[in-house]
Amino acid sequence: MPQHATIVASSVKTFFRYSLRVVQDLARDAICSHVARLLREERLRQKLSLNVLAARAGLSRQMVSYIETEDRNPSLETLLRITFAMGVNLDDVIMRARLAVTGQ
Repeated sequence: MPQHATIVASSVKTFFRYSLRVVQDLARDAICSHVARLLREERLRQKLSLNVLAARAGLSRQMVSYIETEDRNPSLETLLRITFAMGVNLDDVIMRARLAVTGQ
């Protein structure tokens, strides 16, 4: 294979690999954002204040607020605490967010 063909092929591979990563990052960010919205909507639907939810979850009010406003990315443990405190299934929340964002 001529050297110029190798350089082009290498550049194309790098471009597509980078593009795929960017798309995946954007989808992941959109799903995380949607999870935060769904958690807030569920809290409001249940008529729970930030203080009540935080107390039930064993978290600070500020942490719950940071998550809902997307100022912080919560750990899995934190998400589980919040969803347990509201009596919802985290799997369902993530599945709903993924479906809303990707249609899958």
